[in-house]
Amino acid sequence: MAQSSERSAEVNRKTNETQVELRLDVDGTGVFDVSTGVGFFDHMLEQLSRHSLIDMTIKTSGDLHIDDHHTVEDTGIALGQALNKALGDRKGITRYGSMDLAMDETLTSAAIDVSGRPFLVWNVAFSASKVGSFDTELVREFFQAFAQNAGITLHVNLRYGTNNHHIAETCFKAVARALRKAVEVDQRQKDVIPSTKGTLKG
Repeated sequence: MAQSSERSAEVNRKTNETQVELRLDVDGTGVFDVSTGVGFFDHMLEQLSRHSLIDMTIKTSGDLHIDDHHTVEDTGIALGQALNKALGDRKGITRYGSMDLAMDETLTSAAIDVSGRPFLVWNVAFSASKVGSFDTELVREFFQAFAQNAGITLHVNLRYGTNNHHIAETCFKAVARALRKAVEVDQRQKDVIPSTKGTLKG
Protein backbone atom coordinates (compact mmCIF):
# COMPACT_ATOMS: atom_id res chain seq x y z
CA MET A 1 0.00 0.00 0.00
CA ALA A 2 1.30 3.43 -0.93
CA GLN A 3 1.44 6.36 1.48
CA SER A 4 -2.03 6.79 2.95
CA SER A 5 -4.28 9.72 2.11
CA GLU A 6 -6.33 11.68 4.64
CA ARG A 7 -9.22 9.28 4.02
CA SER A 8 -7.53 6.22 5.46
CA ALA A 9 -8.01 4.17 8.60
CA GLU A 10 -6.80 1.19 10.57
CA VAL A 11 -8.84 -1.23 12.65
CA ASN A 12 -7.56 -4.00 14.87
CA ARG A 13 -10.33 -6.27 16.12
CA LYS A 14 -9.65 -9.15 18.50
CA THR A 15 -12.19 -11.56 19.96
CA ASN A 16 -12.06 -15.11 21.27
CA GLU A 17 -12.97 -16.24 17.75
CA THR A 18 -10.93 -14.04 15.42
CA GLN A 19 -8.21 -11.46 15.11
CA VAL A 20 -8.46 -8.93 12.28
CA GLU A 21 -5.78 -6.39 11.36
CA LEU A 22 -7.03 -4.09 8.61
CA ARG A 23 -5.94 -0.92 6.84
CA LEU A 24 -7.65 0.87 4.01
CA ASP A 25 -7.21 3.99 1.92
CA VAL A 26 -10.33 5.28 0.20
CA ASP A 27 -8.28 7.33 -2.27
CA GLY A 28 -6.15 4.44 -3.46
CA THR A 29 -5.71 2.58 -6.72
CA GLY A 30 -7.13 -0.81 -5.77
CA VAL A 31 -3.94 -2.28 -4.32
CA PHE A 32 -4.64 -5.21 -2.00
CA ASP A 33 -2.88 -7.57 0.38
CA VAL A 34 -5.45 -10.02 1.69
CA SER A 35 -5.08 -13.14 3.83
CA THR A 36 -7.98 -14.65 5.76
CA GLY A 37 -7.25 -18.34 5.45
CA VAL A 38 -10.34 -18.75 3.26
CA GLY A 39 -9.24 -18.86 -0.38
CA PHE A 40 -12.53 -18.00 -2.08
CA PHE A 41 -13.20 -15.18 0.37
CA ASP A 42 -9.72 -13.76 -0.27
CA HIS A 43 -10.53 -13.75 -3.99
CA MET A 44 -13.77 -11.86 -3.35
CA LEU A 45 -12.09 -9.27 -1.11
CA GLU A 46 -9.45 -8.73 -3.77
CA GLN A 47 -12.23 -8.00 -6.27
CA LEU A 48 -13.80 -5.57 -3.80
CA SER A 49 -10.54 -3.68 -3.46
CA ARG A 50 -9.58 -3.73 -7.13
CA HIS A 51 -12.91 -2.50 -8.45
CA SER A 52 -13.61 0.08 -5.73
CA LEU A 53 -10.06 1.47 -6.02
CA ILE A 54 -9.88 1.31 -2.23
CA ASP A 55 -6.49 0.03 -1.11
CA MET A 56 -6.91 -2.75 1.45
CA THR A 57 -4.57 -4.69 3.68
CA ILE A 58 -6.50 -7.39 5.51
CA LYS A 59 -5.03 -10.04 7.79
CA THR A 60 -7.57 -12.25 9.55
CA SER A 61 -6.93 -15.33 11.63
CA GLY A 62 -9.99 -17.15 12.90
CA ASP A 63 -11.44 -20.39 14.20
CA LEU A 64 -11.50 -22.10 10.81
CA HIS A 65 -11.45 -25.49 12.55
CA ILE A 66 -15.11 -24.75 13.35
CA ASP A 67 -16.14 -23.12 10.06
CA ASP A 68 -15.63 -19.91 8.06
CA HIS A 69 -18.51 -17.95 9.57
CA HIS A 70 -16.70 -15.94 12.25
CA THR A 71 -13.78 -15.16 9.94
CA VAL A 72 -16.05 -13.81 7.20
CA GLU A 73 -18.40 -11.89 9.49
CA ASP A 74 -15.67 -10.32 11.62
CA THR A 75 -13.73 -9.25 8.53
CA GLY A 76 -16.91 -7.55 7.32
CA ILE A 77 -17.31 -5.82 10.68
CA ALA A 78 -13.73 -4.53 10.65
CA LEU A 79 -13.91 -3.42 7.03
CA GLY A 80 -17.11 -1.50 7.70
CA GLN A 81 -15.63 0.12 10.79
CA ALA A 82 -12.54 1.18 8.87
CA LEU A 83 -14.57 2.68 6.02
CA ASN A 84 -16.78 4.55 8.47
CA LYS A 85 -13.70 5.91 10.23
CA ALA A 86 -11.94 6.87 6.99
CA LEU A 87 -14.93 8.80 5.63
CA GLY A 88 -15.28 10.90 8.77
CA ASP A 89 -18.15 13.38 8.48
CA ARG A 90 -18.62 12.41 4.78
CA LYS A 91 -18.04 15.98 3.65
CA GLY A 92 -17.74 16.26 -0.12
CA ILE A 93 -18.69 12.72 -1.04
CA THR A 94 -20.99 11.90 -3.94
CA ARG A 95 -22.98 9.79 -1.43
CA TYR A 96 -24.93 7.66 -3.92
CA GLY A 97 -23.69 4.99 -6.31
CA SER A 98 -25.19 2.17 -8.32
CA MET A 99 -24.03 -0.44 -10.79
CA ASP A 100 -25.50 -3.15 -13.01
CA LEU A 101 -22.68 -5.64 -13.40
CA ALA A 102 -22.60 -8.49 -15.92
CA MET A 103 -20.40 -11.56 -15.80
CA ASP A 104 -21.13 -14.13 -18.48
CA GLU A 105 -24.71 -15.34 -17.84
CA THR A 106 -25.12 -13.40 -14.57
CA LEU A 107 -26.34 -9.85 -13.96
CA THR A 108 -26.30 -8.31 -10.49
CA SER A 109 -27.28 -4.79 -9.43
CA ALA A 110 -26.00 -2.89 -6.39
CA ALA A 111 -27.04 0.51 -5.04
CA ILE A 112 -25.46 2.37 -2.13
CA ASP A 113 -26.37 5.39 -0.03
CA VAL A 114 -23.58 6.43 2.35
CA SER A 115 -26.28 7.70 4.64
CA GLY A 116 -25.16 6.95 8.17
CA ARG A 117 -28.23 4.71 8.41
CA PRO A 118 -27.19 1.06 8.02
CA PHE A 119 -29.57 -1.18 6.11
CA LEU A 120 -29.20 -4.18 3.83
CA VAL A 121 -31.70 -5.31 1.21
CA TRP A 122 -30.55 -8.67 -0.17
CA ASN A 123 -32.34 -10.29 -3.07
CA VAL A 124 -29.76 -12.90 -4.06
CA ALA A 125 -30.44 -16.63 -4.21
CA PHE A 126 -27.82 -19.32 -4.73
CA SER A 127 -28.75 -22.70 -6.17
CA ALA A 128 -26.05 -24.50 -4.18
CA SER A 129 -24.95 -24.26 -0.56
CA LYS A 130 -21.27 -24.09 -1.45
CA VAL A 131 -18.83 -22.74 -4.03
CA GLY A 132 -16.00 -25.19 -3.59
CA SER A 133 -15.71 -25.38 0.19
CA PHE A 134 -17.13 -21.87 0.80
CA ASP A 135 -20.65 -21.54 2.20
CA THR A 136 -22.65 -19.32 -0.17
CA GLU A 137 -24.83 -18.05 2.70
CA LEU A 138 -21.74 -16.26 4.03
CA VAL A 139 -21.83 -13.79 1.14
CA ARG A 140 -24.91 -12.19 2.70
CA GLU A 141 -23.37 -12.40 6.18
CA PHE A 142 -20.35 -10.45 4.97
CA PHE A 143 -22.38 -7.67 3.39
CA GLN A 144 -24.71 -7.46 6.40
CA ALA A 145 -21.73 -6.96 8.70
CA PHE A 146 -20.08 -4.53 6.32
CA ALA A 147 -23.18 -2.35 5.75
CA GLN A 148 -24.07 -2.28 9.44
CA ASN A 149 -20.63 -1.13 10.54
CA ALA A 150 -19.92 1.20 7.61
CA GLY A 151 -23.20 3.03 8.20
CA ILE A 152 -24.42 2.56 4.64
CA THR A 153 -27.68 1.56 3.02
CA LEU A 154 -26.93 -1.26 0.57
CA HIS A 155 -29.28 -2.96 -1.88
CA VAL A 156 -28.05 -6.00 -3.84
CA ASN A 157 -30.29 -7.67 -6.41
CA LEU A 158 -29.49 -10.69 -8.54
CA ARG A 159 -31.31 -10.11 -11.82
CA TYR A 160 -30.46 -13.52 -13.23
CA GLY A 161 -27.68 -16.08 -13.25
CA THR A 162 -27.01 -19.78 -12.82
CA ASN A 163 -23.31 -20.19 -11.96
CA ASN A 164 -22.88 -19.72 -8.22
CA HIS A 165 -19.27 -18.55 -8.49
CA HIS A 166 -20.41 -15.86 -10.93
CA ILE A 167 -23.30 -14.86 -8.67
CA ALA A 168 -21.00 -14.34 -5.69
CA GLU A 169 -18.37 -12.55 -7.73
CA THR A 170 -20.85 -10.16 -9.34
CA CYS A 171 -22.14 -9.26 -5.88
CA PHE A 172 -18.67 -8.18 -4.77
CA LYS A 173 -17.83 -6.44 -8.04
CA ALA A 174 -21.15 -4.60 -8.29
CA VAL A 175 -20.87 -3.40 -4.69
CA ALA A 176 -17.28 -2.34 -5.36
CA ARG A 177 -18.21 -0.27 -8.38
CA ALA A 178 -21.19 1.32 -6.62
CA LEU A 179 -19.01 2.08 -3.59
CA ARG A 180 -16.37 3.66 -5.80
CA LYS A 181 -18.97 6.12 -7.11
CA ALA A 182 -20.53 6.81 -3.73
CA VAL A 183 -17.29 7.71 -1.90
CA GLU A 184 -15.82 9.82 -4.71
CA VAL A 185 -15.28 13.49 -3.91
CA ASP A 186 -17.85 15.58 -5.76
CA GLN A 187 -15.85 18.53 -7.09
CA ARG A 188 -18.98 20.70 -7.24
CA GLN A 189 -19.56 20.38 -3.50
CA LYS A 190 -16.30 19.10 -2.08
CA ASP A 191 -16.67 21.13 1.13
CA VAL A 192 -20.34 20.31 1.69
CA ILE A 193 -22.04 17.41 3.44
CA PRO A 194 -24.54 16.13 0.83
CA SER A 195 -27.65 16.22 3.01
CA THR A 196 -30.27 18.86 3.80
CA LYS A 197 -29.97 17.71 7.42
CA GLY A 198 -26.33 18.79 7.47
CA THR A 199 -25.14 15.41 8.73
CA LEU A 200 -24.62 11.88 7.41
CA LYS A 201 -23.84 10.35 10.77
CA GLY A 202 -27.24 8.77 11.33
